[in-house]
Amino acid sequence: MTVVEQPDAAPDRAPERGTWALLRPLVLRIHFWAGVLVGPFLLVAALTGLVYTLMPSLEPVVYRDELTVPASEAQVPLADQVRVGMDAMPGTELRSVRPGPTPTDSTQVIANDPALPESSYRTAFVDPHTGDLRGVLETYGSGQAMPLRAWVDQLHRNLHLGDAGRLYTELAASWLWVLVLAGLALWVGLIRRRRTERAAALLVPRVSGGRRARLLSWHAVVGLWAAIGLLFLSATGLTWSTYAGENIGALREQLSWETPEPASALPGTTGVVPEAGAHADHGGTPGTSAAEASPSSYDLAARVAADHGLDGLVEITPGEEPGAATTVTQIDRTWPEEHDAIALDPATGQVTDVVRFADWPLAAQLATYGIDAHMGYLFGVANQVVLAVLAAGLACMVVWGYVLWWRRGPGRRPGHVPADGVLRSLPRPQLAGVVVVTIAVGVALPLLGASLLVFLLLESLLDRRRTGGPPEPARDTVPAAEDPVRRRPDRHHGRGA
Repeated sequence: MTVVEQPDAAPDRAPERGTWALLRPLVLRIHFWAGVLVGPFLLVAALTGLVYTLMPSLEPVVYRDELTVPASEAQVPLADQVRVGMDAMPGTELRSVRPGPTPTDSTQVIANDPALPESSYRTAFVDPHTGDLRGVLETYGSGQAMPLRAWVDQLHRNLHLGDAGRLYTELAASWLWVLVLAGLALWVGLIRRRRTERAAALLVPRVSGGRRARLLSWHAVVGLWAAIGLLFLSATGLTWSTYAGENIGALREQLSWETPEPASALPGTTGVVPEAGAHADHGGTPGTSAAEASPSSYDLAARVAADHGLDGLVEITPGEEPGAATTVTQIDRTWPEEHDAIALDPATGQVTDVVRFADWPLAAQLATYGIDAHMGYLFGVANQVVLAVLAAGLACMVVWGYVLWWRRGPGRRPGHVPADGVLRSLPRPQLAGVVVVTIAVGVALPLLGASLLVFLLLESLLDRRRTGGPPEPARDTVPAAEDPVRRRPDRHHGRGA
């Protein structure tokens, strides 16, 4: 949000004093430069995110043949469904099984395929009523994204450039909250300096007046109303980032805010993979799980999970090595969230551990809510509509910001930059505070800190190159005639307020 204010000479404004008066020019300049330089990243993230919001609705239509089956009361044993699925995926290793939660849903047999990249799986879709194979697809992530959604997800996440491409989203997410807070500070500062009756003009975009004034009003007001949603997207988006996400994960680990999981080791075992040959006399091989040795354990696990209240969409995951428990986890990501999980002995069905979502640490619950809402799962279609509106609003604000910068209005040259010299004009206490905040931000959000440090260094160099006189104050960049909140002439004063 590029926010521009009026000259201080207006009779209805109180003169600015205090810390904000000193910091406002710096905030304005950071907001301006960040918008100009990071705007392209934000625009790409917004547009790809907008496309992604359509995927949950398109996916069931595009992949209807694989995901849905005719309803029937007949039921093939889950073990047989797993055999059908694995036979269709030679050279793979079983990862987990997702029984269809309703009579019209297929069973998903998910396998690890060494030919696929990390977090991608080979999935067979089996009709639970007939045992027929419905198809085999490459899926992605814990959400089992189908190929179309996976492609859009990677476009939004890294532009299909791998780990290097993830830096673009981290840069966008890191700067988004800075731009939002800076814009809010500038806009609220303008409200504070104006009469109370004008507040409504700052909360509702203009539909009349000069083109540039209307554009500025829409840019700022849309940013104001979208602020909470954009801050949420910035915070949750950082959890997937490379450097900031690593710091967030480390913080959660230190504070014991991680997502709890059932204990994988069965009682009386160590849960350690045995050495080669240890089970030669039993016909087993290292790395062959108990669940794989007994296909009927999948039906047993499904029955035990249902008895313990794990209904709806569940995932059955066999132990990764002998002596490991089979886990059954609810994976319904819509409201209310269902993430209860149990661990059980695949041979006997005895439950060895239970983890209820209600017992998760509050921070882990909030993180789950945040991630699922960011991806459009939590509240279904309503969630996706809100995300689409936020994405469209962010894209519009970026475009409006560039137009406002380039079209300065009568007598103004294109591409005009707010006055520099802002660092040199700061008293030492405020300058020290800026340095401390920059360091703190740099430690928590390394990519933001590095780019912010570059900005401050450039500002310092520009300050040194300035010649003659003290730094100019940060002037408003909108002519009085184009004031986005200007009203009719005041009858008492005989002039425009």
